[in-house]
Amino acid sequence: MQPKMSNRSAIAPCSRSWSVSEDSLRRYVHFASESCIQELLSASDSNGNGGTSVSSDGWKVLNLENGVEISKRRSGSLHTFRSRWLLKSLSPQQFITVANAIDAAKQWDSDLVEAKYIKDLEENLSIIRLRFGDNAKPLFRNREFIVYERRETMEDGTLVVAVASLPKEIAAGLEPKQNNAIRGLLLQSGWVVEQLEGDDSCMVTYVVQLDPAGWLPKCFVNRLNNKLVMIIENLRKLAQGCPINKDT
Repeated sequence: MQPKMSNRSAIAPCSRSWSVSEDSLRRYVHFASESCIQELLSASDSNGNGGTSVSSDGWKVLNLENGVEISKRRSGSLHTFRSRWLLKSLSPQQFITVANAIDAAKQWDSDLVEAKYIKDLEENLSIIRLRFGDNAKPLFRNREFIVYERRETMEDGTLVVAVASLPKEIAAGLEPKQNNAIRGLLLQSGWVVEQLEGDDSCMVTYVVQLDPAGWLPKCFVNRLNNKLVMIIENLRKLAQGCPINKDT
Protein backbone atom coordinates (compact mmCIF):
# COMPACT_ATOMS: atom_id res chain seq x y z
CA MET A 1 0.00 0.00 0.00
CA GLN A 2 1.38 3.40 -0.95
CA PRO A 3 1.34 6.28 1.58
CA LYS A 4 -1.06 9.12 1.01
CA MET A 5 1.75 11.48 0.00
CA SER A 6 3.36 9.08 -2.48
CA ASN A 7 2.35 11.29 -5.41
CA ARG A 8 4.13 14.26 -3.89
CA SER A 9 7.30 12.86 -2.37
CA ALA A 10 9.31 9.68 -1.98
CA ILE A 11 8.39 8.53 1.52
CA ALA A 12 9.05 5.08 2.97
CA PRO A 13 5.67 3.71 4.11
CA CYS A 14 7.08 1.59 6.94
CA SER A 15 9.43 4.16 8.44
CA ARG A 16 8.80 6.08 11.65
CA SER A 17 10.19 9.21 10.04
CA TRP A 18 9.77 10.55 6.53
CA SER A 19 12.63 12.09 4.61
CA VAL A 20 10.89 14.77 2.58
CA SER A 21 12.57 17.05 0.05
CA GLU A 22 12.38 20.78 0.69
CA ASP A 23 10.15 21.23 -2.34
CA SER A 24 7.74 18.53 -1.15
CA LEU A 25 7.79 19.99 2.35
CA ARG A 26 7.00 23.44 0.98
CA ARG A 27 4.09 22.12 -1.07
CA TYR A 28 2.70 20.14 1.86
CA VAL A 29 2.91 23.10 4.25
CA HIS A 30 1.30 25.40 1.67
CA PHE A 31 -1.62 22.98 1.36
CA ALA A 32 -2.00 22.42 5.13
CA SER A 33 -1.61 26.08 6.04
CA GLU A 34 -4.16 27.17 3.43
CA SER A 35 -6.75 25.02 5.18
CA CYS A 36 -5.71 26.46 8.55
CA ILE A 37 -5.99 30.03 7.21
CA GLN A 38 -9.52 29.38 5.95
CA GLU A 39 -10.49 27.95 9.34
CA LEU A 40 -9.09 31.01 11.08
CA LEU A 41 -10.92 33.41 8.77
CA SER A 42 -14.15 31.47 9.28
CA ALA A 43 -13.73 31.67 13.06
CA SER A 44 -13.12 35.42 12.89
CA ASP A 45 -16.35 35.92 10.89
CA SER A 46 -18.46 33.85 13.26
CA ASN A 47 -20.96 35.58 15.52
CA GLY A 48 -21.73 34.05 18.89
CA ASN A 49 -25.16 34.35 20.44
CA GLY A 50 -23.99 34.91 23.99
CA GLY A 51 -24.89 33.07 27.18
CA THR A 52 -25.22 29.33 26.79
CA SER A 53 -26.55 29.46 23.25
CA VAL A 54 -24.65 28.03 20.33
CA SER A 55 -24.15 29.80 17.02
CA SER A 56 -25.08 28.19 13.73
CA ASP A 57 -21.47 27.13 13.13
CA GLY A 58 -21.06 25.53 16.56
CA TRP A 59 -19.36 28.24 18.63
CA LYS A 60 -20.60 28.55 22.20
CA VAL A 61 -19.79 31.76 24.06
CA LEU A 62 -18.33 30.95 27.48
CA ASN A 63 -17.62 34.45 28.69
CA LEU A 64 -18.08 38.02 27.49
CA GLU A 65 -16.50 40.64 29.72
CA ASN A 66 -14.71 43.95 29.17
CA GLY A 67 -14.91 43.48 25.43
CA VAL A 68 -13.27 40.03 25.48
CA GLU A 69 -15.28 37.12 24.12
CA ILE A 70 -14.19 33.54 24.93
CA SER A 71 -15.88 30.79 22.92
CA LYS A 72 -15.41 27.09 22.28
CA ARG A 73 -16.47 24.57 19.67
CA ARG A 74 -16.29 20.81 19.97
CA SER A 75 -13.91 19.15 17.53
CA GLY A 76 -13.78 15.44 18.25
CA SER A 77 -12.65 14.67 21.79
CA LEU A 78 -10.92 18.06 22.10
CA HIS A 79 -12.39 21.53 21.92
CA THR A 80 -11.26 24.43 19.79
CA PHE A 81 -11.11 27.68 21.74
CA ARG A 82 -11.39 31.21 20.46
CA SER A 83 -10.72 34.62 21.95
CA ARG A 84 -11.87 37.85 20.28
CA TRP A 85 -10.93 41.30 21.47
CA LEU A 86 -11.22 44.83 20.17
CA LEU A 87 -7.85 46.47 20.78
CA LYS A 88 -8.14 50.25 20.73
CA SER A 89 -5.30 52.58 19.79
CA LEU A 90 -3.38 49.65 18.36
CA SER A 91 -2.85 49.04 14.66
CA PRO A 92 -2.69 45.58 13.06
CA GLN A 93 0.93 46.26 12.11
CA GLN A 94 1.80 46.78 15.77
CA PHE A 95 0.07 43.68 17.01
CA ILE A 96 1.23 41.38 14.24
CA THR A 97 4.86 41.96 15.23
CA VAL A 98 4.27 39.83 18.36
CA ALA A 99 1.56 37.52 16.96
CA ASN A 100 3.90 34.66 16.13
CA ALA A 101 4.53 31.15 17.36
CA ILE A 102 7.55 32.01 19.50
CA ASP A 103 6.13 35.08 21.26
CA ALA A 104 2.82 33.26 21.81
CA ALA A 105 4.63 30.25 23.28
CA LYS A 106 6.35 32.51 25.80
CA GLN A 107 2.91 33.54 27.01
CA TRP A 108 1.70 29.93 27.27
CA ASP A 109 4.41 29.06 29.76
CA SER A 110 7.41 30.92 31.17
CA ASP A 111 9.41 27.67 31.15
CA LEU A 112 9.89 27.66 27.40
CA VAL A 113 13.51 26.48 27.23
CA GLU A 114 14.03 26.56 23.48
CA ALA A 115 12.41 28.30 20.54
CA LYS A 116 14.21 28.20 17.24
CA TYR A 117 13.60 28.45 13.53
CA ILE A 118 14.52 25.12 11.97
CA LYS A 119 13.99 26.16 8.37
CA ASP A 120 12.69 29.12 6.38
CA LEU A 121 10.85 27.74 3.38
CA GLU A 122 9.85 31.19 2.11
CA GLU A 123 9.85 34.73 3.43
CA ASN A 124 6.50 34.16 5.15
CA LEU A 125 6.71 30.39 5.73
CA SER A 126 8.87 28.81 8.44
CA ILE A 127 9.33 25.63 10.46
CA ILE A 128 9.80 26.19 14.20
CA ARG A 129 10.67 24.06 17.21
CA LEU A 130 9.25 24.88 20.65
CA ARG A 131 10.51 22.99 23.71
CA PHE A 132 9.29 23.31 27.30
CA GLY A 133 11.18 22.15 30.38
CA ASP A 134 10.57 19.92 33.39
CA ASN A 135 9.31 22.87 35.45
CA ALA A 136 6.67 23.94 32.94
CA LYS A 137 2.96 23.77 33.72
CA PRO A 138 1.36 20.30 33.36
CA LEU A 139 0.00 21.07 29.90
CA PHE A 140 3.54 21.70 28.56
CA ARG A 141 5.86 19.89 30.98
CA ASN A 142 8.76 18.28 29.11
CA ARG A 143 7.00 18.70 25.77
CA GLU A 144 8.05 19.89 22.38
CA PHE A 145 6.19 20.98 19.27
CA ILE A 146 7.42 21.11 15.65
CA VAL A 147 5.18 23.59 13.88
CA TYR A 148 4.89 25.59 10.69
CA GLU A 149 4.14 29.30 10.73
CA ARG A 150 2.63 31.07 7.73
CA ARG A 151 1.89 34.79 7.63
CA GLU A 152 -0.42 36.25 5.00
CA THR A 153 -2.07 39.58 4.23
CA MET A 154 -5.50 39.26 2.62
CA GLU A 155 -6.73 41.55 -0.16
CA ASP A 156 -8.71 43.66 2.33
CA GLY A 157 -5.64 44.14 4.53
CA THR A 158 -6.57 41.53 7.14
CA LEU A 159 -3.46 39.91 8.59
CA VAL A 160 -3.46 36.17 9.28
CA VAL A 161 -0.87 34.03 11.05
CA ALA A 162 -1.47 30.27 10.85
CA VAL A 163 0.47 27.94 13.16
CA ALA A 164 0.06 24.15 13.47
CA SER A 165 2.15 21.03 14.03
CA LEU A 166 3.68 19.06 11.22
CA PRO A 167 2.64 15.38 11.01
CA LYS A 168 4.78 13.42 13.46
CA GLU A 169 6.51 11.41 10.72
CA ILE A 170 7.60 14.55 8.87
CA ALA A 171 8.58 16.28 12.12
CA ALA A 172 10.75 13.29 13.10
CA GLY A 173 12.54 13.48 9.76
CA LEU A 174 13.29 17.18 10.21
CA GLU A 175 14.13 17.24 13.91
CA PRO A 176 14.80 14.12 16.03
CA LYS A 177 12.87 14.11 19.28
CA GLN A 178 14.82 15.04 22.41
CA ASN A 179 15.38 12.34 25.03
CA ASN A 180 12.46 12.03 27.47
CA ALA A 181 10.50 14.71 25.62
CA ILE A 182 6.85 14.21 24.70
CA ARG A 183 5.99 15.56 21.27
CA GLY A 184 2.59 17.25 21.43
CA LEU A 185 0.38 18.38 18.59
CA LEU A 186 -0.85 21.88 17.96
CA LEU A 187 -3.77 20.81 15.80
CA GLN A 188 -4.60 24.35 14.72
CA SER A 189 -3.94 27.83 16.00
CA GLY A 190 -3.35 31.34 14.82
CA TRP A 191 -4.36 34.93 14.57
CA VAL A 192 -6.64 37.08 12.49
CA VAL A 193 -6.04 40.83 12.87
CA GLU A 194 -8.57 43.13 11.18
CA GLN A 195 -8.18 46.90 10.78
CA LEU A 196 -11.34 48.81 11.70
CA GLU A 197 -12.43 51.54 9.30
CA GLY A 198 -11.86 55.10 10.43
CA ASP A 199 -10.16 54.06 13.66
CA ASP A 200 -6.64 53.22 14.79
CA SER A 201 -7.90 50.01 16.36
CA CYS A 202 -8.10 46.38 15.38
CA MET A 203 -10.20 43.31 16.08
CA VAL A 204 -8.00 40.38 17.08
CA THR A 205 -9.17 36.77 16.95
CA TYR A 206 -7.01 33.97 18.38
CA VAL A 207 -7.92 30.32 17.83
CA VAL A 208 -6.24 27.28 19.39
CA GLN A 209 -6.76 23.53 19.50
CA LEU A 210 -4.04 21.61 21.29
CA ASP A 211 -3.33 17.95 22.03
CA PRO A 212 -0.27 17.85 24.33
CA ALA A 213 -0.18 14.01 24.12
CA GLY A 214 0.99 11.86 27.00
CA TRP A 215 -1.15 10.91 29.97
CA LEU A 216 -3.22 14.07 30.49
CA PRO A 217 -6.98 13.39 30.44
CA LYS A 218 -8.88 15.20 27.68
CA CYS A 219 -11.09 17.11 30.15
CA PHE A 220 -7.97 18.53 31.80
CA VAL A 221 -6.55 19.54 28.43
CA ASN A 222 -9.78 21.25 27.45
CA ARG A 223 -9.90 23.16 30.73
CA LEU A 224 -6.36 24.48 30.32
CA ASN A 225 -6.90 25.19 26.63
CA ASN A 226 -9.48 27.75 27.68
CA LYS A 227 -6.77 29.72 29.47
CA LEU A 228 -4.50 29.82 26.43
CA VAL A 229 -6.68 32.22 24.51
CA MET A 230 -6.18 34.90 27.18
CA ILE A 231 -2.61 35.44 25.99
CA ILE A 232 -3.92 38.29 23.83
CA GLU A 233 -3.66 40.59 26.85
CA ASN A 234 0.04 39.86 27.35
CA LEU A 235 0.80 40.19 23.66
CA ARG A 236 -1.09 43.49 23.55
CA LYS A 237 1.31 44.85 26.18
CA LEU A 238 4.28 43.64 24.14
CA ALA A 239 2.87 45.23 20.99
CA GLN A 240 2.40 48.59 22.67
CA GLY A 241 6.08 48.55 23.58
CA CYS A 242 7.23 47.88 20.02
CA PRO A 243 9.17 50.69 18.23
CA ILE A 244 6.38 51.10 15.68
CA ASN A 245 4.23 52.39 18.52
CA LYS A 246 6.16 55.66 18.43
CA ASP A 247 4.55 56.58 15.14
CA THR A 248 1.01 56.33 16.50
